[in-house]
Amino acid sequence: MLPLVRRTWAPRGQTPVLTHRGRHYEKVSGIGALTISPHRRRIGCYLHLYPAADISQEAVVWFLRDLMKHLRGPIIVIWDRWNVHRGRIVRQFLERRRHLQVEYFPPYAPELNPQEQCWQTMKYQRLANHGITELDSLESAVSDEYRRIYTNQPTLRSFIRASKLPIRL
Repeated sequence: MLPLVRRTWAPRGQTPVLTHRGRHYEKVSGIGALTISPHRRRIGCYLHLYPAADISQEAVVWFLRDLMKHLRGPIIVIWDRWNVHRGRIVRQFLERRRHLQVEYFPPYAPELNPQEQCWQTMKYQRLANHGITELDSLESAVSDEYRRIYTNQPTLRSFIRASKLPIRL
């Protein structure tokens, strides 16, 4: 709920003021995934939001189950080494799903993660400098921004290209 303040323009002598009443403990957490079709023709973008909540191992499992409903065939999941991703509940779920293969990014390498590019675009471009006062408004703003991005193939491809992964599109 605390606004992300970025540089902006204003007439000389008229300093812009961003008012907010946000509190640091009010937030919207999210799980997201970028997918690449087998023939690299289409990039997919999936997102699930959790207002006023942290991401749990159960939420990760639910997201993976939901993702499998949208994707056919074997799936390679590449994610960071966050404790929730490596937790017991997630590990047990993955052990029973042979068509889900998990690979990990090296530690401390967010620049390799294309999903980080997606988060950065949402947070630092369209959602910056907004003084959102209600949790529902924040969730709605994030959802609106997601809808703007998820069908935009050039933008989604730029996330993959901006990462340092050796993926040809």
